[in-house]
This record gives sequence, structure tokens and C-alpha cells, in this order.
Amino acid sequence: MFQAGGTETHAVVAGSSGPTVVVVPGTNFNAAACLPLATALATRYRTVVVDVPGQPGLSSGERGLAEGRLDWYGAWLSDVITACASGPVIVLGHSFGAAIALSSASPRIDGQILVSPGGLTGLRLTPGVLCASAAWLAVPGPRQSAWLLRTMYGAGGTPRPALVDWMTLVARHARSSGAPGLAHVPSRSVPRRVVTGEHDVFLPPQRLRAAVRRTLGVELGVVEGAGHLVIEEQPDRIADLVGHFLG
Repeated sequence: MFQAGGTETHAVVAGSSGPTVVVVPGTNFNAAACLPLATALATRYRTVVVDVPGQPGLSSGERGLAEGRLDWYGAWLSDVITACASGPVIVLGHSFGAAIALSSASPRIDGQILVSPGGLTGLRLTPGVLCASAAWLAVPGPRQSAWLLRTMYGAGGTPRPALVDWMTLVARHARSSGAPGLAHVPSRSVPRRVVTGEHDVFLPPQRLRAAVRRTLGVELGVVEGAGHLVIEEQPDRIADLVGHFLG
């Protein structure tokens, strides 16, 4: 536990060798819910997984902290990096976490890996996602949580039981902060790798590709067979991206 952005912040630190990778989870996720990705990373790198304030987790649950502003979250992440690492870091952000990563102007960031990044274009909301989300919130239970998670996986993906339990707890006991809108990317040039799942229901490649090229000047990579929760479906593949990025 430490202070970042003037608020109580929680992080899990694992691994001790190699560079530091700071992981910023997406909406309704936190360090505990990112165990497969954290495990894949910590075998190779010093890994710091943070709980985002305003999201379910052990950081401050105060929803009005940022008032929907990504610049506040960007400054918060800069403080996290200062508190958790003594040298340059690679920031790996997923979904909302990627939008936060994009908003940080920390000079300590040596590179960014942005997975299914929010903050670049609006999300696609299909009838299937809206129905599953409404059921998950109205009648919280394992069946509804599994239904919602399946909409975020690639074709035929099955969510692990611990994640189903987690999403059920979130629906019953928490309300995370809302989507903060588009990111204002700092002018400092940072090397980036950007990927999304082939079957991402919120940010499909055809929707995200032009925004990535226009805003960041890089090409979008596509993870075959994966959905929005590519960090769950293919954590080793995402960990490999860090190695390729450093190489």
C-alpha cells in the first residue's frame, strides 16, 4: 500500500529479475483478477500489478476521484511508477488500463504495450453485450457472470471459475467508475506495441486500426482467436510481447 495521486493505492509485486513491467488492468479487473498474466510475466520480469482507484480492488474505492478525467489517472500512474520502480519501466495496459497508460507523461516509461486499448475510439456495444451486461447487473450470479465473460472471449472461450466468482462479487458489491472518454496522449514520444483480439467485441480490429494509426502512428497487431479478454485467453502470448518489445 502506498500513496499515488494523493490517494491510497495497492499493488502486487512479483518476480525479481529483468526490467520492471507495470500492469494496469481494465474495468472491473485488478491485480487479483489478473493472476494468469501476472504469473506469465513474473517468471521473466519484475512485475508490478496495480489496483486502479475507483475500480473494485484494494486501492481507494472512491468513484469520484478522477471525475472521469484520464489526465488524473495518467498523473496517478506516474506516481505509481515513481513509487514502485527505481529505473525505466515498460507499462502494459489492458482496455481502460491502456487508456490510463496512454495518459501518463512519466519520463520513466521506456515503452508501452497496449492491449485492446480504450481511450482511442468509442466502444462497440452489441445487443448481445448489452443483454449480458443487463442480466449480470440485475440478477448477479455465476450463470450471468459466465454469460458476460463469454461475450468478451474469442469463439468457444470458457472463463475460469475464479474469474466467474470474481465478476459475481463485483456485480453484487461494487460499482466501478465509468468510462473516462478519449485519452490526451502526451507529446513525449514513447515506443509502443498495440494489439487487440481478432474477435474483440468492444474494439474489433476493423474499428481500432485506423484510430491507432492516426493517434499513435503505429500499426495494430491482431491476436488470432482471442477476444477482448486476450490477457486471460493468451497470457503467455502477451508476456512474449514484452520480450519482443525489449528486443
